[in-house]
Amino acid sequence: MKTLNLGCGNQHIPGAINLDVTSKTNPDVVHNLVIRPWPFADGTFDRVVAKDVLEHLPDLVKSMEEIYRISRPGAIVEITVPHFSSRNAFADPTHVRFFSVMTLDYFSSQHELGFYSDARFEVLRRQLVFQPTLLNKFVSRLANRRADIYEHRWTWLFPAWFISFELRVLKS
Repeated sequence: MKTLNLGCGNQHIPGAINLDVTSKTNPDVVHNLVIRPWPFADGTFDRVVAKDVLEHLPDLVKSMEEIYRISRPGAIVEITVPHFSSRNAFADPTHVRFFSVMTLDYFSSQHELGFYSDARFEVLRRQLVFQPTLLNKFVSRLANRRADIYEHRWTWLFPAWFISFELRVLKS
């Protein structure tokens, strides 16, 4: 399985192509993800990992379209981003966007605003992750059962830490 680790920092994935914006993290590929197209051919990867990187990119639609372009049909995309209620979402001055559990739904053909991009993904899993406390174990169970209600009513009382997504690339 050919894997791309976007914005790897010091968290290299063995056997993957590890990409980062700086050579200081010793990646396999040095590239600024704001510059498109990314340096990979269409349909190259079976798996793309984007942990703590998409919140740094100014154009999420174009970034998701690049992930779509370089992925094979059925590829798995693993994304981790800070939840909009997380203190870390706002504390890092390099963050340019915030995420909800529904943010990536816009890349589904079922979404009413899915016409903004032709990149199509199926959301296989989305999980709100909370800082590990006894109370948050309970909150996490409830929030992940009904994320829409959590984000509408409870998010500022019980802020989430980050969101983890698993997507499947839909191409014919």
